[in-house]
Formats: sequence, C-alpha cells, structure tokens
Amino acid sequence: MAEVYAARRERLRDHCAAAGSDAALVSRPANVRYLAGVAPQGAVLLLGGKEDVLLCGEALGTELGEGRPDEALRIQVLDAAGVDAAVAAAGLLMSEGAESAQVLAVEEHHLTVARHRALATVAPRLRLADLGGAVERLRLVKDEGEISCLRIAAEIADQALSELLESILVGRTERHLALELERRLVDHGADGPAFATSVGTGPHSGRITHRPTDRRVEEGDFLSVCLGAAYHGYRCEIGRTFVIGTSPADWQIELYDVVFAAQRAGRETLRPGAACRDVDRVTREVLGAAGYTEALAPRTGHGVGLEIDEDPRLGPAAMGRLDACVPVTVEPGVHLPGRGGVRIDDTLVVRPEADGGPELLTITTKELLAL
Repeated sequence: MAEVYAARRERLRDHCAAAGSDAALVSRPANVRYLAGVAPQGAVLLLGGKEDVLLCGEALGTELGEGRPDEALRIQVLDAAGVDAAVAAAGLLMSEGAESAQVLAVEEHHLTVARHRALATVAPRLRLADLGGAVERLRLVKDEGEISCLRIAAEIADQALSELLESILVGRTERHLALELERRLVDHGADGPAFATSVGTGPHSGRITHRPTDRRVEEGDFLSVCLGAAYHGYRCEIGRTFVIGTSPADWQIELYDVVFAAQRAGRETLRPGAACRDVDRVTREVLGAAGYTEALAPRTGHGVGLEIDEDPRLGPAAMGRLDACVPVTVEPGVHLPGRGGVRIDDTLVVRPEADGGPELLTITTKELLAL
C-alpha cells in the first residue's frame, strides 16, 4: 500500500504545483486517511517542504479498523496536549525556511475561521490558498483495492441482514432490531456500522434516515431496514423492505412493485459517461407516472467510500457524468404519511458494458418477502 499512498500524494502534489502552491495542508479526516493510510483524531497531513509529515496528538494504534500508516511518511506526535496540529504544521513549514514554501494550500471547506486565522498568525510569510475539493476529486474513482474493501463491507451487511430475517420479529421494537443489526455487523468483521442503522415499521417504514423508536413490530406492517458496514474505513449501505407475518395487502404489493421498477431503472442507467442527473430522472419518472411525485426523496443516490455520503450526487440538479469504478447507491423510496412506505437501496460500482455493466455489491433478495 505504500506505493498506492505515495502515488495519491504525488497526484495531489502535481495539482498543487499546477495551481501555484508550494505545499498543502490536508485536515479533513477522510482525506488524511486517503493519503496517509490513517487519520487519528485531529491529525493533519503536511505535503511539501522537505518531506511529507503526518502530525497527530497521540501515538498511532495498530487496530485494522484504524488503518495502517504509510511507512514512507514521517510521523510527528505533538508533545503538548491541546496543540492544534494544523497550526503546528504551519510552524514546521516556516521553520524549514520561507524559501521552501511560499504558498500553502489549505482545505478552507474544512477549516474553521478561527483555525484559518491561527495559521495566518503563526506563518505570516505564507500566503494561504484554497485547496478546494482536490482530494475529494482524487477519491471519486476507486482502485480495485478500495472496491475490494467495499465488496467485503457489503458482504458483511448482507450477512447481518439475512440472519435477522431468520429470527422472530413480531413484538420486537425498532430500536432493538437496529441494535441487533449493528452487533451482527461487528460480529462478522466490520469496523462498525457505516452510519446509524434505520429500522422503520408500519407508518414509519420507508422514511429516509428514520431514527428507530420503541414502536413494536406488528403483523401486516411494512418493515424497512437501512444499514451499512464499515470495513477498513470503507462504507457501503443496503436498504430493503419486507411485510411482517402475513401476505402483503394489495396496496403494499402495488407500492412495492413501483419502487422496485424505479430502482431497476436507476441501476440500469449506471454506465460510464451517463449524466448523474439521468439516474435520478429515470427513477423519478417511474414513480411520478404512478402518482407518487409528492412523496419522493430529494435525490436517488450518492457516492460511497471512506465516507458514506460522497460525490457524485444523483439528484435532479446533479452536475457531471459517471466514471468507471465509481461506487454509488441507488435508493428510491416512497413514504405515505400515516401508512408507511417502501425503500430499496443497493450499493453498486459503475462498470462498462464490456465488463458486464454495473457491479451489484449488495445481493440480499429484493423480492417482497412476508417474514
């Protein structure tokens, strides 16, 4: 992995050079991890000067979930408690001599105003420039090592969900089911949940980011579940909807079939060169034609990786086009107030048709099961 991290930093260095920056200070945790292999709390990565340095407030752990640092980096553990690593990095750069770095690119979208001012104070001879979303753009297309981690995360999530479906559900609370799912994720090798697990029953089903309550599962309910696993830092998600304890009612079958058709249309649109907004458009057209325009989510999906919500965004106003090896979710849903709803959510990797088309990572059945 050392060569991988070095290549990533070299691409960022080239970007900085082209933009006229002599050095870069990376502070956003996911970006630090992408470039360094680890991101201890509060750590920053200084790129440039005499060498690349990871500055952090404590010694690094060795747990796999925390990642492993690139051995080519110099790791500097700050002596004093409470020292801002970003400020310490600017001071280190200044101590190497102003001639070695005159323009420092920083992630203004992550730094607070107070930290930005502190940097300017400790390094008055440096001109601070905005690095913008340069690292996020590098992270957009995943290499096969990253996709392998996502694939394993998806397998863990699938396994946790399939085991839950084999248990007795009637009478248990949403909160209990969510906690059990998260325990099962860890039991099967996840770092932890990729995000707070959502379990919705009855009138709560189909709601986006529903926070589990003490409502108990009842016969005839829709049960919607959205969970994800983190594995070596990489995060995926899966969402499914089921009926509890009895055959589905006609309205449940009708609603489920419409959402399933919309999700399939979105999945089939995933190909290199497709406009991001088109993935959203085709799902929205299916649901709108069935009369559910007012009940739709703001967007159909998003990218995943070291964060659960990354670029690209798949929404009506989304810009840009999809590239190969970009993992995204396709997750249309409909929630009918007072009745409940359906959400179907998969994580897929965009692949060209010559390679078989989009790779489905989450494989739990999408059949409307009566549990």
